[in-house]
Amino acid sequence: MRRPSPLPQPPAGEAARTGVPSRAADGARRSPRATVPVPAADAIDDSPAFESVDDRALDENATAPIIPLSGPSPSPPLATAGSRRGAEPADRAPEPGLGSDDVGFREVWRAARARRRALRAEVRRFTVRQRRRRAVWLGAAASVLIVALATIGAAYSPLFAVERVVVVGTDQLASSEVVDALSGQVGTPLPLVDESGVKAELIAFPLIESYTLEARPPHDLVVRIVERTPIGLIETRAGYTLVDAAGVALSTTAAPAAGTPLLTVTGGVDSDAFAAAGQVMRSLPDDLRAQVTAVSATTPDDVTLTLGGTNTQVVWGSAEQSARKALVLTRTMASRPPADVIAYDVSSPDAVVVR
Repeated sequence: MRRPSPLPQPPAGEAARTGVPSRAADGARRSPRATVPVPAADAIDDSPAFESVDDRALDENATAPIIPLSGPSPSPPLATAGSRRGAEPADRAPEPGLGSDDVGFREVWRAARARRRALRAEVRRFTVRQRRRRAVWLGAAASVLIVALATIGAAYSPLFAVERVVVVGTDQLASSEVVDALSGQVGTPLPLVDESGVKAELIAFPLIESYTLEARPPHDLVVRIVERTPIGLIETRAGYTLVDAAGVALSTTAAPAAGTPLLTVTGGVDSDAFAAAGQVMRSLPDDLRAQVTAVSATTPDDVTLTLGGTNTQVVWGSAEQSARKALVLTRTMASRPPADVIAYDVSSPDAVVVR
């Protein structure tokens, strides 16, 4: 086995200063295979001779490698507080983004945009249910709005135009005349029917007291008419004029019409006596009204009726309690027919007088 080459020895001065004995001084006590003593850590930190041992060993014996025999490896010098606080080595590459000279406007803009994107992503993640609920409500509202607009558009289009006029409620008036008068509304969309034009056409019919218009999609316009109820004839210079309870002239003939009572009222159609007589005639049942042949009144409190061919008088009095008076008169006439009676006095319905 080959014996290793002898280790180089430091000079005597350096050995005395570092405490490392030379090989010549310690040769008698140690064997040739003795290991080199390891200096203390503080001696290694402060001794420049120890740091250059390897270099001198390579110079003196370049062909013989240095083989450490035993002992711990020398520790590197400990960093002092000043070295830790010192600057980085000059040959160390600076980390990206740390130098103020390497950060430009583009990097700052990219970082800000990335931060905004991350913030928006977080907001979207935490508001997904709210946005979903809002989308449902907006969809429902949009559907309702679309349906409403479509309905309104169809209603005002020719799809719902008037094609037929239907007249309801006429008895004395010919419905065909009303239909002909309203023929100008044919072809007009139902929502756009001119009510003022309809009113102007129906005013020409005195028998119409009131009316209502009813749109019946898709193409029917229904006119519901309430006719005036004539109460009798008033003799004038032009002849006999048929009037209702409001004094509206319905028609005028030269001779009195059969079955229509003749009115004799002091003060004319604008008097209170006429208003009382008209209210009494409207309160009579149809069968009883058909028996009345004449009505007279000088004041609102002395309305008198004449029945049938017997000329039986009915003292009615005022128009108050006319419905009750009509009921009492009907019962009394059932028990005492007009043929055997000269007059019925129902001015006080609680005490009927028959003569």
